[in-house]
Amino acid sequence: MSRPDDIRRRALEDLQRFEVLMIDGHFDYGNGYHGRVYLNPHQLFRYPSTIWRFAQDLIDLLPPALVAETDLVAGPLTGGALLAHTIAGLLDSRRKLTDPPKLFAPFAPDAHPGLALRALYRKQMSGRRVLLADDVRNTGQTLARCAALVREAGGTVIGTIQIYDRQEALFDLGVPNIALAEYKAPDNYPAADCPLCRSGQPVTAF
Repeated sequence: MSRPDDIRRRALEDLQRFEVLMIDGHFDYGNGYHGRVYLNPHQLFRYPSTIWRFAQDLIDLLPPALVAETDLVAGPLTGGALLAHTIAGLLDSRRKLTDPPKLFAPFAPDAHPGLALRALYRKQMSGRRVLLADDVRNTGQTLARCAALVREAGGTVIGTIQIYDRQEALFDLGVPNIALAEYKAPDNYPAADCPLCRSGQPVTAF
């Protein structure tokens, strides 16, 4: 087994061990859909040492050229920003003293269009190469919104990373995407047509 494969295998095991990735349950997502798989990144972020190790593992999976090109790491609040901040710090600790410091920027929630970038971070993003980070990639829409804000600020997205990829992305940003763990989740169901409900399986508490 190659080292990248071993890193991903251990990560998937840890996600289940810490009950971040919960499979074979019956989950009500609160959006009108039910399904068998639930990802709770807040379980992971309770343990700072674990998120630091996952961030280090993610960096080890990145192509060296991508690491070298990264000027700034950005992510949406809350999970993505925590991961982005940790990765920016780790990358900064590795840089040569003669190189400029690695920067960090969070995308804040906004009623419309869903995410926003404060003026301070827009200014520092201009002309810089940006690595986008998030805790999980579902459809990829959140990362696409972040990428649009980066471009509006004059930055360039050079890659996207996440702890967990559901392998259901609908948005292709045209840049490398690296996930620490991948798991193809089974289909979700409209609550009114949920076969798990029909079979009498109780909703899993989390």
